[in-house]
Amino acid sequence: MPDTNDPNHIYLGVHVRGPVTVVHERARTLLEPNDLVFCDPARRHLLRFGEDCQMIFFRVPRCYLGVTEPELRQVLGVPVRGGEGIGALAADFLTALAARAEFRRSSTGDRRARTAVHLLSVLVMELLAADTTEEEADASGTGGAMLTRIHAHIEEHLMDPDLSPESIARAHHISVRYLQKLFQNDGSTVSQWVRHRRLEFCRLELGRSHRRITMAAMAHRWGFNSPSHFSRTFRGAYGMSPSEWQALATSAFEPMPS
Repeated sequence: MPDTNDPNHIYLGVHVRGPVTVVHERARTLLEPNDLVFCDPARRHLLRFGEDCQMIFFRVPRCYLGVTEPELRQVLGVPVRGGEGIGALAADFLTALAARAEFRRSSTGDRRARTAVHLLSVLVMELLAADTTEEEADASGTGGAMLTRIHAHIEEHLMDPDLSPESIARAHHISVRYLQKLFQNDGSTVSQWVRHRRLEFCRLELGRSHRRITMAAMAHRWGFNSPSHFSRTFRGAYGMSPSEWQALATSAFEPMPS
């Protein structure tokens, strides 16, 4: 792998011999011959090489794998056993491809390289599917406690304009997809929950205030994109504009005429 970051390519290592350890999410896995691992030069420290080890690295354009960048990051550093399933097929094919020097600059080699890319695309999809299965199993067990912590985190950061599914997932060391799955199991989405809680606080604040609050100030305080966006969202939720709600709520507490 190159020493500098390569934003356009991802690297796949096929283990040949010697001690090579992959560090992924604090777990250490000693690779066996024919095992595979997707690598990024920017995170080369996740591979630990022993003496007299050998790996074959293949450079693959990221755009050819047919997945998003966040999905691609999920498979980086995940060891793939080369003795079974699609891992064995990919390892055998790639090892044979690397061994034939005449393929490197020929139409036959080009066709086989395209076949290799298709194999790696399937491998990436299988890794993502396995990750989803594990997260779903976890969601049925510890997911409830995790969701409670996430709700508390959202309440604490409702005024933060940068609050997003990405920031929430990052704060809890989970993937965005797992985060969305937790909320889906609860009958909602992350964005819907955040919007609902912000609107509830806005409604309470408008009703309690004895002075008029500008919609621009309210929108800015509670993380809405603009006053017009805030007004549209509020009307969609409560059937009236924020100003109408404020007038109605505050009038209920005005003293009755004597």
